[in-house]
Amino acid sequence: MPQSSAQVTAAEISRIAGVTRATVSNWRRRHEDFPAPAGGTDSSPLYDLEAVRAWLAARGHVSAASPSEELRTTLRLRAQSGGSGPSEGLLLLVLAAARHSSEELTAAAELPELELLAHARHDAAGAAEAVRAAAAPVRFERGDAAALRALYACVRDEGGQAALAVLAERELEDSSASGAYLTPAPLADLLALLIPGSPSRVLDPACGGGTLLAAAARRGVRELYGQDNLPVQALRSAVSLMLTAPEAEVSVQAADSLRADAFPDLLADAVLCNPPYGVRDWGHDELAYDPRWAYGVPARAESELAWVQHALAHLVPGGYAALLLPPATAGRASGRRVRKELVRSGALRAVIALPVGASVPLHVGLQVWVLQRPEPGGPERKSVLFVDTAVEASTGAADRAVSGRPRGGSRSASLDWPGVTARALGAWRAFTEDPDAFVGEPGVAQAVGVVDLLDDVVDLTPARLVRASRSEVDPAEVSAEVEATRRDLARAAKALARAAGHGEWTAAGAQPREWRTATASDLARGGALTLLRTVPEGARGREPGTAGGQTEVRAVLTGSDISRGSGPTGDPAELRSDTAPVIAGGDVLVRAVVSGEGPMARVAGEEDAGALLGRHVHLFRPDPQRLDAWFLAGFLGADENVAGASTGSTVLSVSPGRLRVPLLPMQEQRQYGEAFRHVHELRAAARRATLLAEETARLLADGLTGGQLLPARDAES
Repeated sequence: MPQSSAQVTAAEISRIAGVTRATVSNWRRRHEDFPAPAGGTDSSPLYDLEAVRAWLAARGHVSAASPSEELRTTLRLRAQSGGSGPSEGLLLLVLAAARHSSEELTAAAELPELELLAHARHDAAGAAEAVRAAAAPVRFERGDAAALRALYACVRDEGGQAALAVLAERELEDSSASGAYLTPAPLADLLALLIPGSPSRVLDPACGGGTLLAAAARRGVRELYGQDNLPVQALRSAVSLMLTAPEAEVSVQAADSLRADAFPDLLADAVLCNPPYGVRDWGHDELAYDPRWAYGVPARAESELAWVQHALAHLVPGGYAALLLPPATAGRASGRRVRKELVRSGALRAVIALPVGASVPLHVGLQVWVLQRPEPGGPERKSVLFVDTAVEASTGAADRAVSGRPRGGSRSASLDWPGVTARALGAWRAFTEDPDAFVGEPGVAQAVGVVDLLDDVVDLTPARLVRASRSEVDPAEVSAEVEATRRDLARAAKALARAAGHGEWTAAGAQPREWRTATASDLARGGALTLLRTVPEGARGREPGTAGGQTEVRAVLTGSDISRGSGPTGDPAELRSDTAPVIAGGDVLVRAVVSGEGPMARVAGEEDAGALLGRHVHLFRPDPQRLDAWFLAGFLGADENVAGASTGSTVLSVSPGRLRVPLLPMQEQRQYGEAFRHVHELRAAARRATLLAEETARLLADGLTGGQLLPARDAES
């Protein structure tokens, strides 16, 4: 019995054709031969996919969707047609495909259907042996052919990680699991860097998608062990790690680490972990006499302290662990006894408070606990380091605001990760070199004696312990800092007033102005601009510092740099590409993911020139004789334009070829370009003034409450 053709929505037609949804609506009204709805409802009709493709082909419309978006669409259509079986085969196929050359992937995607299915089965079976997956034999059916072709094309054009992200997104969306969040890469790198020395064997007992183990691999770790309760996460992690570090030994198992430890005899050099929070059913009753509880049996409400002791049990003597934990772990009454033993034994070495928004849950300021398994006969630990990067995140904002490099925001992507990392690592490394001689920074970092911590509460909250020393701050220093910041604020306010008062912005008339537009893909085909991006190299390794074909280390411009208006702050080691484009002055840079606040686009300036293009940034290089850069940036970054070119559910990704640009003469382009330049200057001035106002208010409030400042004499007036 022949299968019915897959059906697509108007939104999917717009993605396939590279046009807006309004254009699809116009086609439906104006063209009598446009395919009639084949299903759905009057308000949300569905159209026969093959009929739509035939109609578009007859009018010369080629697909403008990115390879990852094509894969996402084919997976949805695969599910719609009843062809969605277990996704393990597709996850394995990503690993196999990443090991093929571009030519081999192109040839595979063009095979006849039966040969394609046999080729894919052979590829996936080989990958299953590589990851030692104990799964049923991989089988693909005829309904999977479109998804297989799209997967091969996605790996060829965007790399294995891009295809893996689409598959995992779909699988996790379809599962009923909750709390499956990736640890942000900058945070994963911070945890990996907190491990001293050069560990060769690292374990993550709650590995999720493998972000923490990938960070360890970037530091040269060659034995990676992971475990996760979700089979799809375990397989995804194994595949991702083998793509990231093909030379490493990877072993990832699917089971509950606390109840069914897959590595009971493993002693690792280091443990990295971002465990689930607030889980009451973690096995408290059945594990009451478990030998891992060397520091006390965790209470039912203290699953996090169970993970802490699980990590310590898997360390060699002297080995280190870094865990990301909720702040309640540091102060809940139910965990007091275990915390006391961790401190008394010297196992707890540091607690580092992170700014709000560092990771999910984004409204909570999480903490990093650094632990070390005590060595028999080892040195006595007399103090514990406490660092509050959340406090320091606002200190010095004046300098960053004046330099146009503001900090912060409530989302991980907009945090000043280089600054947070530098502060945490600086204090930690100074402390480990000589704990007894460590000199803290009042309000930011302090080494607190073990005796002082062992009170009735054993509250290990960094904010309380580092701020307790504010009385040591010199009132004259506070007064001088306040005055300097107030002067900077006054200058920033004047600059903002000048930017806001620029010219007169008149109405266009009784109706908004309309113009003909072209997609960026059309402009690129016509030579008016060049579209560039950074494509990960998949399973092919590279030496650090060789991105962009260069031997020197270059900074990387990221999407968060665009959103917060900073210079390039990314790490070249994260690119996983030897061919990252080098940014030139006048390039237009657009964020590839719609998230958080801040602008979506900007024109590359002097501080951007020479940097490498980040993986989540699209580069548009205009022909200056045909397109004005500021004109292009203004329209590419417009909210309505970005919305029309974005796809995805949880994460909105921008399809650069679908962004539209008005077709205007060069003289008119320059007029709009100058206006957009002033808009950029206004936004930058407002950002600087806002940060300086917040900084001034914080310094004044802290000085007054800390006793270093007196109320202003004219306060009553």
